[in-house]
Amino acid sequence: MLSGKDVGKRGTITRVIPDRERVIVTSPDLINVVKKHQKATKATMQGGIIDKEMPIHVSNVAYVCRSCGPTRLGFRFTPDGTKVRVCRKCGNDV
Repeated sequence: MLSGKDVGKRGTITRVIPDRERVIVTSPDLINVVKKHQKATKATMQGGIIDKEMPIHVSNVAYVCRSCGPTRLGFRFTPDGTKVRVCRKCGNDV
């Protein structure tokens, strides 16, 4: 996370919403989780207050490289013509 109340926390992206440019990040540290009052329905059976992960704008999330930490990503083409993502800091393939 680059900004917001959860700056510095890390997690994995579980869902991408491309039309709204947002992602949902899941981690044990509970990133961008809100309390939601859920009414009991046939599907949930039990109502009450639940913790729900909310979407985060993609500009507030950074990729974490194994060797150099949080970084931006770039692209390059291999000699056989395939496009691969690369780390902007160290240049390694992602």
